[in-house]
Amino acid sequence: MSKNNNERGFTLIEILVVVIIIATISSMALLSLSLVGDDRELDRERRRLASLLEVAQDEATMQGREFGLEFLQSGYRFVEFDPFSSQWSEIQYDDLLRLRQFPEGMEMELYIEDKRVILATDPTEFEEPDDDDMSTQVDEFLPHVYLSASGESTAFEIRLRRDANNQELFMRGDILGNIELNEAEE
Repeated sequence: MSKNNNERGFTLIEILVVVIIIATISSMALLSLSLVGDDRELDRERRRLASLLEVAQDEATMQGREFGLEFLQSGYRFVEFDPFSSQWSEIQYDDLLRLRQFPEGMEMELYIEDKRVILATDPTEFEEPDDDDMSTQVDEFLPHVYLSASGESTAFEIRLRRDANNQELFMRGDILGNIELNEAEE
């Protein structure tokens, strides 16, 4: 008895074509997700900075303290004014207002009064004042942005950007401490 064999399997070439199509679609999907992830990361850093500015402004107002913000090319840190020594100093033991670095490839530009500020790569080193000789202060440190106890602050504009995907986001602060997040330059 002979059996008619109408059933047929897939050939190796057909299976390879399907695998190549699936691999191509998967790689395109992963690539698009990683680009969206970079945009989200840029926006997350901008929102984190805006939130920290609001927290520092609230603390300054409620506690009667003066804060400042030193911007770096790839990060920022909060500083505090000590009225007893009349100097700015790094905030100690505060994990929220600590030095922050942006992820690799992300940079910042700072504009104050529509003029670009040249930012340092490393934070300013603070020296402990000597009790013996208080008059020998070298270069007095001044932060880029002031957050006063009265609720006022320095007006500024920040541009966060990532050159890898040509993404740029803006953030503006006014003298009343209001912060505005923008997607593109208006």
